[in-house]
Amino acid sequence: MRVVRLGMRANLAQFLFLVVVSALVGGTVGQERAIVPLLARQTFGVRAFSTTVAFVAAFGLAKAVTNLVAGRLCDRIGRKPVMVAGWVVGVPVPLLLMWAPSWSWVVAANVVLGIHDGLTSSALVIMKIDLVGSARRGLAMGITEGSGYLGVAGAAFAAGLIAARNGLRPDPFFVGLGCAAIGLVIAAVFIDETRAHARHEEALETRSWSGPADGLTAAAVFRLVSFREPALSSCVQAGFFNNLNDAVAWGLFPILFARGGLSLAAIAALAAMYPAIWGIGQFATGAMSDRVGRKGIIVGGMWLQAAGLAVAAVGTGFGAWTVAVIALGAGTAFVYPTLLAAVGDAAHPRWRASAVGIYRLWRDMGLVAGAVLGGFLADAFGLRPAIWLVAALTAGSGVLAAIRMYETHGPERP
Repeated sequence: MRVVRLGMRANLAQFLFLVVVSALVGGTVGQERAIVPLLARQTFGVRAFSTTVAFVAAFGLAKAVTNLVAGRLCDRIGRKPVMVAGWVVGVPVPLLLMWAPSWSWVVAANVVLGIHDGLTSSALVIMKIDLVGSARRGLAMGITEGSGYLGVAGAAFAAGLIAARNGLRPDPFFVGLGCAAIGLVIAAVFIDETRAHARHEEALETRSWSGPADGLTAAAVFRLVSFREPALSSCVQAGFFNNLNDAVAWGLFPILFARGGLSLAAIAALAAMYPAIWGIGQFATGAMSDRVGRKGIIVGGMWLQAAGLAVAAVGTGFGAWTVAVIALGAGTAFVYPTLLAAVGDAAHPRWRASAVGIYRLWRDMGLVAGAVLGGFLADAFGLRPAIWLVAALTAGSGVLAAIRMYETHGPERP
């Protein structure tokens, strides 16, 4: 019988496989970062910003709902079947993007992409939380999210360079097709189930957890995570506004940069720089949160994101926008893994997967809200005022976390 042990070193082989899969999940999304907003304008003649960013809203809504379902499925049937199903769904997406005959097909492809991302990334996050235990959870989330967003950055840059040379379709989307095929093979052959590790942690831990362990319906867990428990609900709102501003960066920044006279290669560089800083930074910030706690990093990260958005709104030219995307990426690097680690801290192992799914539901609904709000504001008032408002909302989210959230890790934990 296999001995179950917690910790990154004790589960190193599995952890490294999950790191690779994280990067591949990022690659399936990153293929779009520099290409699809320009595809809307140049290939399909879409002019309204609200219509252009519809693909982000479709992706975010599908991913958000899938996160909720995936978290519950991971608790019920296991993590690996959910991950494998996600890769099966993801393989056709690049093909749809290559040959879509209309913009509505691109939007539909992003619904499928959202389902793929929700299934695979939910299983990934939960599996890594299972494997490492509580002591190095921040580091594990930093590596998870860091590798994922380095995958986003690499795919965005590669697809952008291919597009600059060979056109917007079909060649750039072979990047995503390769990521999906490799990811499916690794998930099916090399990844093991981790539910036993969560049960082992529950048996070992003696500390208190937020809320009861037993007798919680799905609706009760939803209410607890979304509204009632101060730390969990603070993470929910911060994650929501984090992805709200990411939707604006994803859907509107390439158009802002193109209007500013930047070449496709320069736009690709900026589109890759933002998730690259986001990805690299998380290797440090996740581990930092294990040492100094979660709350301060989350609050400071939200305010740094707001500053980056403000610079994007007032800046012109490659230099100013480089500063903006670096600040936005660094702020997101502080926030992204730390929020997941804080949710893992505060949720009981028995319903942790469901709690992660609920958090990710709200976080990715921010993509929908950001796409809708950013698109309509840009149509009504212009690109720069839309970005300014999103900067203000992001700063306000940091204030709310500072007021309501308690520290979930270390001696300050209640």
